[in-house]
Amino acid sequence: MSGMGNYLKKHTEALVKDVGIEAACTLTGKSKATLGRYYSDSDEHADRFMPIDAVAALEEASRYPHVTGALAELRGITMSYDQSRKNSAEGGVNADVVALAQRFAMLMSEYNQSIEDGIITVNEAKRLLRETLALQHVLMDMKLHLEEEGQKV
Repeated sequence: MSGMGNYLKKHTEALVKDVGIEAACTLTGKSKATLGRYYSDSDEHADRFMPIDAVAALEEASRYPHVTGALAELRGITMSYDQSRKNSAEGGVNADVVALAQRFAMLMSEYNQSIEDGIITVNEAKRLLRETLALQHVLMDMKLHLEEEGQKV
């Protein structure tokens, strides 16, 4: 089995154990044996991986998106995990535009303070990164709201 396959199977196992085997069976509609095959490192199950809809159902119930995190790492992508799960229908696009303007103003304020002396320190860079990530979350909420609006038409 490839290193990538092994890596994904280990994270699949972590996901199932995070949720609990009984709960995982209920959420996915799969048996314990089937779930076990998805993370088995046995040669006969080397090509078996959990379907994406089952991964999504389990990650919704888990404390951390184990498989999604593993996939991101394999692609060299950095994930920012926000426990608040704020992607809801509250407010809609108009509220997102206001939040976007506010977050951008905060980012520019941080940037202005950071470059005042001509040097961006490590702490200043961390604050800029935090504001950038917050801005990214607002943009994601806005994207989801716009997609919802597009489906209504």
